[in-house]
Amino acid sequence: PSASFFTTFISWETKKNEPMKNNLYTIHEMELVYIPKHSLSQKPKLHSSFEVANLLKDLYNPNTIHCQEEFIVLYLSNSNSVIGTQKLSKGGMTSTVVDVRLIMSTALKSLSTGIILSHNHPSGKREPSELDKKLTTKIKEAGKLLDISLLDHVIMTPDNGYFSFADEGLI
Repeated sequence: PSASFFTTFISWETKKNEPMKNNLYTIHEMELVYIPKHSLSQKPKLHSSFEVANLLKDLYNPNTIHCQEEFIVLYLSNSNSVIGTQKLSKGGMTSTVVDVRLIMSTALKSLSTGIILSHNHPSGKREPSELDKKLTTKIKEAGKLLDISLLDHVIMTPDNGYFSFADEGLI
């Protein structure tokens, strides 16, 4: 981002019957500039959970997928081309921290219209926990406010198995 500066006068009343005071403040004006390194035509386009899982298996560390949870987000264009990926967090054996604000701020900055969530279950269990379901709903609702669609949440297992919330009608 680049920053430029502008100056403004701010007036306020301090006490009853006292004259207004003018003070000079400098406020930073920010401009967000997004310059993609490659055109979207060079990015993979996702059509199914199978394609998503194939892309994701290369993003997880094969040395830790069986012992440490990780949360990854795929950011997509309106045509489902992958704009980018984010390894959001790495946790312990049974959980990892997910900050919805970080997901949405990255989606906004990258001009994404859709996101796909993913995390792994080191235990090999493919089915989502109740916490997985609640988190998915929370992120979906946050995305609705910003017109960012949650397209899927894919749980990966160490044996390259996966569970798709979209395929199971849970999105």
